[in-house]
Amino acid sequence: MAQILSNRQAEELHKSIIAYLAANKFPNSAAALRAELQLGKDVLDAATTKKYETLLEKKWTSVVRLQKKIMDLESRNAALQSELDNLTPAALSKRNKDPASWLPKAPPRYTFESHRNTINCVAFHPVFSSVASGSDDYTIKIWDWEFGELERTIKGHTRAVLDLDFGGPRGNVLLVSCSSDLTIKLWDPSEDYKNIRTLPGHDHSVSAVRFIPSSANLLVSASRDHTLKIWDVNTGFCLHTLQGHTGWVRDVSPSYDGRFLLSTGDDMTARLWDMSVTKPEVKATMFGHENVNECCALAPPTSYQYFAPLAGMKRPPSLESPAEFMATGSRDKTIRLWNSRGTCLRTLVGHDNWVTALVFHPGGKYLLSVSDDKTLRCWDLSQDGKCVRVIQDAHERFITCLKWAPGIPRIATGENSGALGESNGTPNGKPAAGPGASDVQVRCVIATGGVDFKLRIFAN
Repeated sequence: MAQILSNRQAEELHKSIIAYLAANKFPNSAAALRAELQLGKDVLDAATTKKYETLLEKKWTSVVRLQKKIMDLESRNAALQSELDNLTPAALSKRNKDPASWLPKAPPRYTFESHRNTINCVAFHPVFSSVASGSDDYTIKIWDWEFGELERTIKGHTRAVLDLDFGGPRGNVLLVSCSSDLTIKLWDPSEDYKNIRTLPGHDHSVSAVRFIPSSANLLVSASRDHTLKIWDVNTGFCLHTLQGHTGWVRDVSPSYDGRFLLSTGDDMTARLWDMSVTKPEVKATMFGHENVNECCALAPPTSYQYFAPLAGMKRPPSLESPAEFMATGSRDKTIRLWNSRGTCLRTLVGHDNWVTALVFHPGGKYLLSVSDDKTLRCWDLSQDGKCVRVIQDAHERFITCLKWAPGIPRIATGENSGALGESNGTPNGKPAAGPGASDVQVRCVIATGGVDFKLRIFAN
């Protein structure tokens, strides 16, 4: 038999085997091998044996890790090859130019580092190239995602910052934040992010906050106290308290016209609220997840054409209908797609850990998700919800949040572009996700944050 190892490598292996046998209480076997190899105490003394006793196990586990890495790389290579094989030169050119077909890919354009603890939330300014991040370090940071720079750090909360959103009255874009300190705070970007109002009222951590589009002065918050609250930004008064959930309400998503809210949380349900009536009420309740729900998202009307076949419909619903379909993500590792009557249309399986955030592609064809499995996944609604892209190790640890940069109305490209009031990038009166979507310029930029203290920007 031809010798594969060099003499030095063979000697290292022999010493490692003897040291391993001795350390694991096989003295007779160790002595027999030592005698057969003629390794006396002068060559392999007690100190040398101690040095080698864990080497064999380390080498073994390294081989297992390398094998897994090779398998992952082979799988990723096969997926990339399949994607490449399905693209003609014409299709590739169109895909690179068409924002409706753009999907994020590694590596990120920027990785921002300055927070000293987990990043829980991100929010894009509706017009400018600013993105805000909130963290367990109690601070909010404002970054320029176009130039890759930290602009400022905002302090004011006394506990973890759990969610952020841009929006507010027309002509005056505000930043809103919520925290484990039980408060909601409003910040004015035009005054160097001065804190202009603090809204107390929840009895526990405030986990999510959103400006309600088209309302100009309303926002909704979700809390661990099992409620949602509707607030008037101008007065700071709570107008409604919505009760129905039986556990922590972790996320809320308003429809593009503000007529509906989708909420979800620890009671493993999602609830669709009708806000168009005097006293807001639950229109539908979604049951089906087998663990805590972490996130939810209402589908934009641009996605209706792709949802219709999933729902068994011959024709998609009217684009004027604001809340026909939705998605929820859960600690049961799945994503569920629903219609407005509470029927589960599909269950998307692929993540290996909690699903922590969802966002629909502005073009409507894709749903993006992130998870504690450190991946970002893209699901194609036109292919029955098939996972068509996976960005492995998008972060080094759990991924907590995901946002798509809001589109810019084509009318907002001149001098008055900063004068639009928007909610999470949705201009009041002409929502990016609604019937006026063709009047919006899609920005192919997404942001993710994680437990690794990092904010990452993926861009075309």
